[in-house]
Amino acid sequence: MTDIPKNRLSKSHISVAQNASGRSLNVPIYRISDNAPGPRVYIQSSIHGAEVQGNVVIYHLLQALSSQKINGEIILVPNCNPVGTNIKAGEYTLGRFDPVNGTNWNRGYHYDEEQVFSFADSVQENDTQEQIKQAFRQSIAKAIDNKLSQPWGLGLAQQLNLRLQQIATTADIVLDLHNGPVSTRHIYIPEYAKSAAYEFSIPHCIFIPNKFAGALDEATFCPWWTLQETLQARFSREFDFGVQAFTLEMGSQEVIQFDEGEKDAVSILGYLSQKGMLQSGDYKPASMRRIGVMLKDYRTMFTDFGGMVEYCVAPGQHVKAGDTMARILNIDDLDNHKAVQNVVAPCDLIPILHFPSASVLSGTQLYKCFTEYFEL
Repeated sequence: MTDIPKNRLSKSHISVAQNASGRSLNVPIYRISDNAPGPRVYIQSSIHGAEVQGNVVIYHLLQALSSQKINGEIILVPNCNPVGTNIKAGEYTLGRFDPVNGTNWNRGYHYDEEQVFSFADSVQENDTQEQIKQAFRQSIAKAIDNKLSQPWGLGLAQQLNLRLQQIATTADIVLDLHNGPVSTRHIYIPEYAKSAAYEFSIPHCIFIPNKFAGALDEATFCPWWTLQETLQARFSREFDFGVQAFTLEMGSQEVIQFDEGEKDAVSILGYLSQKGMLQSGDYKPASMRRIGVMLKDYRTMFTDFGGMVEYCVAPGQHVKAGDTMARILNIDDLDNHKAVQNVVAPCDLIPILHFPSASVLSGTQLYKCFTEYFEL
C-alpha cells in the first residue's frame, strides 16, 4: 500500500471505554480529505466484537483512496468496540452483548422524536435549508453531550455508542459495517431511500421503516427523515437534507477474508462515486441481480426440537416450500425413527443467515429468511 500523504490523511484516537485497571481503550480515527467541497461520510466496523470483516474492508478502502481525489471527507473508524473484540470464551468471540449487563452493543444510540418536533417548531419560514441543517445538527450534538454528562452515569455500551455517535452525527452519510453468524451479503435500507439499492453492489436488500429500534443507522436517518416530513407538512414545500445511513452485512462473523473485503470496498466506493465524492469516476455499482424484501417479510425460522444440526441449504440459496433446510439428530432416540427430525421450508424463501453452531436448543433461531421477496 502506498502511504497516503499527511496533508490528505490524519489519524487520531478516541477513548471509548476504560478497563478495570483504569486504562483507556482507544480506537483509531482516520480522516481523509482533499479539501474539496462535498459530503462527509462516517464508516465504522466491529461494533459487535465478533464481526471483524469490516476492518479488512476499511483497510481496502484506505488502499483505494490513497490514489483517489475526494470531494468532501471520509471518516473511517475500524474496530470501534475493542471491549467486544476482546471478550473471548475459548476460541470464540462473545462480542455481541455487554458482558456486565447484557446490553446489545448496537442499541445504545440517541434518538428523541419529541426533540425533533420541538426543533421543527422553532424553524422559521425564511430559514434556508442549510441553516436548518446546521442548527439541527448542533441540537443533536448538544443532546448527546448532555446525555453523556448526566449525573447518574450510563452503562458501558451506551457510553461507547454515544461517543461514536458524536462523530457520526457530523456526517451526511453513515455506513455501519456488520456480519451475520453464517451469512451472505445483505444491506438494510430505509424505505424512503429505496433507490440506494442500485448504488451498492449487494445482492440482498432489506427495506426497513423509518422507526427507531436502537441501531446506528436508525439513529442517523430517523431524526432527519422525521424533520423533513414535519417541515414539509408545515410549510407545504419539499425538504431534503441529504442525510443517509445504512447497515451493511458483509458475510460471516469470526472471519477475515482479504479478497472478499476488497469486493465490499469496491461496492462502497461505487456508492460514494454515485454521491459525487470520487473525482475519477473509476468505480460504479455492478450490474447484478438484486432481490428485495420488506422487513416484515424477513422471517426467523426457529427449531421446535434440540439436538445436533446439519444445515442443508446455504445462505443465498433459493429454496422451495417443503424442501429440507436442516436435519437434527436427537441423541436420546438413536435407536428409533425419531433419531432424525427434518426442518422443512414453510414457503418459497431465501435463507440469508443461519445459526453458527451444530448444537441447538429447542427454540433456537435456526435461519433468517427472505419471504415474499421481489426482484429489483
